[in-house]
Amino acid sequence: MTDKIINEFKQDVEAMTLHPSSGGRFEVTVDGELVFSKLQEKRFPEYDEIQPHIQKRVS
Repeated sequence: MTDKIINEFKQDVEAMTLHPSSGGRFEVTVDGELVFSKLQEKRFPEYDEIQPHIQKRVS
């Protein structure tokens, strides 16, 4: 997913940060807003679920 984000938004994304954690947590935030939580959804996100949130911020 990281590669897709960088390839599509390379001119618009200023930074990406990975915070290692434990307990099955995998959360995606865009500009501080939680847009996906594996703990809540009980699955990993698809790129198409994350992409619109990024697109909204760079448009």
